[in-house]
Amino acid sequence: MALIRDIAQICKSKNAGPFNVTIDVLFEDHDLYRRVKATGTLNAALFSRLYGVKEEDVLFTPYDTAAAFKATFPRAIPAGDIGDTDVYGAQQHAPLLDVDIPLEN
Repeated sequence: MALIRDIAQICKSKNAGPFNVTIDVLFEDHDLYRRVKATGTLNAALFSRLYGVKEEDVLFTPYDTAAAFKATFPRAIPAGDIGDTDVYGAQQHAPLLDVDIPLEN
């Protein structure tokens, strides 16, 4: 098992307009990326559970050439609206950092 925080080169979030957030997980090592992808752990259902959105509202895409995963989904509160605590969407990746990936040695 390996935590995303320990194996991904970059894990970041940002706004994708005022109503959506996007999360990028990038790997420097393409072999490690392929191993993570093969587990199937990173998927739309995971983001749905972590962020409390409908699975069908999650656009999840693996990018093999870039050794990266991208997920875009609706923000709970629009950017800058009353109650928004992260106007840039820059801290939304935090729940993903503790996801365990079942990697075999």
